Amino acid sequence: MAQTVKLADEIMALVRREARLNGRSLTGQVTHWLKIGRAIERSGSFDYARISTVLEGNYAFTRPHDDEENTWLDTFTKKMGHPTEAEEEFFGRRQSLGRGVGLDAGGNLVYAKRGTAG
Repeated sequence: MAQTVKLADEIMALVRREARLNGRSLTGQVTHWLKIGRAIERSGSFDYARISTVLEGNYAFTRPHDDEENTWLDTFTKKMGHPTEAEEEFFGRRQSLGRGVGLDAGGNLVYAKRGTAG
C-alpha cells in the first residue's frame, strides 16, 4: 500500500534535479536513493559511522579508505569495460560518418572509415 511522506523543500529540490538528470520519476529517484542507503547500511565494506559523520556535515574528506577506493576502482573499471547501448549507438553513428571514435595508445584521435561496421 502506498504511503505519503513529507520531505523538506530543499530535499525535494535535490530529488527533482537528480530525477531530471537521471531520467527518473520523483518516486523512482527517491526509491533509488533509499536502496543505495539501505545497501550501504548493510554492507560490510563501508564504515557506517563515517558515512553518518559525512551526512551530518562533520567530516572533512581528504582521501577514501583503501577498501572504498578499491571498491570504486573495481566498479569504475567494470562499467568502463562495458559500453551502454546508448554509447554503442553513439559511436556507431560516429563511425558511419567517418568521425573520431576513440583514442589510440598515444592519446591521438582515431577516425573510422565511412561505412565500416562497429
